Amino acid sequence: MAIINNLQFLALLFVTLTVALASADDRTKTVEFNVKPGGEVHTFSEKMREYECSFTYASQGGTNEQWLMSVGLSDDDGLFSCSVWRPQGKSYLFFTQFKAELKGAKIEYASAYSQTAAGGQRDVTLREDEFTVGDSTVTHKDGKFRAELSKLTIIARTRHDEL
Repeated sequence: MAIINNLQFLALLFVTLTVALASADDRTKTVEFNVKPGGEVHTFSEKMREYECSFTYASQGGTNEQWLMSVGLSDDDGLFSCSVWRPQGKSYLFFTQFKAELKGAKIEYASAYSQTAAGGQRDVTLREDEFTVGDSTVTHKDGKFRAELSKLTIIARTRHDEL
């Protein structure tokens, strides 16, 4: 029963955040960046006010891929979101590592996907043992992560206090 309640809470939280973000252009930002193969560690970051999302990775195979990062704040500044994904769906790169890190907010929900819903495909989540979620990070698990990543979604509570 607790699992169902948690899922309902997260679904409601996600819908609330999505509606809030859709209502204010200055509260959400989406930018393109290249994910580069070659085995070197790269980091891409984006800020929204005092909050920041960083995506650090290393990948192999193929050529550069265009990815997107969206960051946003709810109307009451209580939630900060960060999504990183390949808009074409499945990435053809093999990720040797990944880590998303948030500054200024504590993660309430996070999920990672090996494939995203695009071109008639559906979202395929990574197994829970492939990644770990901390207070401010989502990271691959050495020895468990199967090198497939196409999307990360994170919703976090800001440290914004009401007077």
